[in-house]
Amino acid sequence: MTAPRWRRGRLLVAASHLDDDPNFRRAVVLVLEHADEGALGIVLNHPMEVRASEALPEPLSEIITDGSSVHRGGPVQPGTVIVLADFDDTATAGGITFDTVGILDPDAAEENGTAGVRRARAFGGYSGWGGGQLEGEIEADAWIDAQPVADDVFTDDPEGLWRVVLERTGASYRLMASAPEDPLLN
Repeated sequence: MTAPRWRRGRLLVAASHLDDDPNFRRAVVLVLEHADEGALGIVLNHPMEVRASEALPEPLSEIITDGSSVHRGGPVQPGTVIVLADFDDTATAGGITFDTVGILDPDAAEENGTAGVRRARAFGGYSGWGGGQLEGEIEADAWIDAQPVADDVFTDDPEGLWRVVLERTGASYRLMASAPEDPLLN
């Protein structure tokens, strides 16, 4: 099966040789936008110590009720917060990324409340690539393309997400998923 040219709504799983980059070490990135001009994504599995309820203004802080942390979405503009949500009604989303998962529009949430949002997670910063940069990194095998499921975005085990997605992706990646974090311990 050929991977799509544009990866909006897809996952990018960091290959093992990205482990030297602390921003993308065992990262799972959800691609929010991808076009000729570049790409933008959110790292799903790097939680920070700050609680969403403490960092976000109302009503955004009220929809993240599970006590979860804000996640480090990437190295670009870390002060920018993007909230991803799972919507009952996708018409209320600020944009759908895949299935019923999309971006929560903070203005709409402030104006209309958060009815129709099943769950949400906040991300500080994002990951960005210039035109052709992501395609080059994929060609150099830095990223593995994968199909997302909603639970990837809202996982209770962000540290285990890299392995889970690799195992789900197929046989050739199961071996990579089972490798120890430090190959010297093998």
